[in-house]
Order: sequence, then structure tokens, then C-alpha cells
Amino acid sequence: MPPTGSAPTWSIRPLRTPAEYEACVALQRATWGDDFRELVPPALLQVTQKIGGIVAGAFVEDRLIGFVFGLTGVRDGALAHWSHMLAVEAGYRDHGLGRALKRYQRDQLVAAGCTRMYWTFDPLVARNAWLNLHHLGARVVEYVRDMYGNTSRSRTDTVIGSDRFVVRWDLEGSRNREIEGSRGRGIEGSRDRGIEGARSRSRLGALDPPAPRSLDPLLVRESPTAMSRICSTAPSLIPTDAGGRSA
Repeated sequence: MPPTGSAPTWSIRPLRTPAEYEACVALQRATWGDDFRELVPPALLQVTQKIGGIVAGAFVEDRLIGFVFGLTGVRDGALAHWSHMLAVEAGYRDHGLGRALKRYQRDQLVAAGCTRMYWTFDPLVARNAWLNLHHLGARVVEYVRDMYGNTSRSRTDTVIGSDRFVVRWDLEGSRNREIEGSRGRGIEGSRDRGIEGARSRSRLGALDPPAPRSLDPLLVRESPTAMSRICSTAPSLIPTDAGGRSA
């Protein structure tokens, strides 16, 4: 954890060594719980980078404090990247590190000729929605019920289980579309269940692991089916500007 009152500094780069891959697994457990069944193992973290995937970590000196993991492939006949995980150590959240990791990921993909990125997030985690839609300018393109099934649930999958929004981030020109106020400290300076600790499964690493959701707890506890119906209409309700970005 950074010293109280100080601005943390970090560097972002690809994971390289067996010890760094093991540290990534440990951060997955710290984020989604010791009983999380879908840990990405060291071997997969390593080989993903050999075929265009992204496995990058944020480091303070030599200690891993955050990471982003995603796979590159083909979707609808074009090159696309699926950002599967992003997590930030609890003591380093709320410092812009989630945004910095996503921007690093974006820059690496654009340099490789990939201009579209997808991930998922829990519709009831307002913090992730704020990052994904407001700061980054991604847009919701789909709502998937029980995307990861019952067996994949971690301690962050509550209320509506593994229902997820799928978002698309158009990477070309995204720097110009980012909101000025969202700029962090840059690359020097979030599974994508949550960006800073949510899994995008994106579990864009759960940003707020067991934190309360932003909706009335009685409503979401007693009416998960109703919540699922509300969320399923959201993609058609979120306005977009002429460029397709969430307003």
C-alpha cells in the first residue's frame, strides 16, 4: 500500500518471469477469493503472449500490484481482443491504475493492428460502469444472462449471478474521445470482473469485491429475476453519440 498522503508511482510492462506469473495468480486469488475456480495459470499467462495476447503488470519496484490479461482473435471477420481479467491490489485502487492498465493494453493492441476490444462487467457494480462507459468511452453491445454459469462464481458474483454486460471499445482515436478529467498519471504512474479488482471476466477484476451494490439491497435480494430483466434492456436504453460512444 502506498504511504498515506503520497501519490503512488508504478511502471507497466509485460510479465516475464515464473515468479511474476505466480504473483499474478496470487493477485487473482486475493481479488476473487481462495475458492475462485477459474484462475488463469502461469503456463497460460506465458503462452498467451506468444500469439498476440496481452499479459501486463503494474509494478512498484519489483512487486506486482495490478495486471491485465486478454486474448486476441477474430470476431465477425475482423481482428479483436477480449480483455478477460484486470485486477488492482486493494491498497492501490482509486489512483487511476485501472485506467492506466487499460490504456497500456489499448496502445499495445493498436500498435499490432487490432482496433477493437471487448470485455464484460457486472451490471450492478457502478464503479466498473463509470470506468468503462464514462472514462474509457466503451459502449454496451450485449447483455448475457448467466454468462459464466453457476460453477464459475466467485465472491463477487452476487444478486444476479454471472449476468454480464458485454462492452466494445473502439481503440482508434480513443485517446481523443477520453474525457479530460479522467486522465490519470499515464503509463508511469484494473479479470475484467472489475477494472480495479473486478474480473471483466473482464471480470475487468472485481472493482469492489464484496462491496454493496448501488441499488436497494432488499430489491436486488428479493427480485433477482426483475433485476435481470431491467439490465437486459439497458443496451437499448444507453444513448450514444454519432461516433457510437455512450453519452
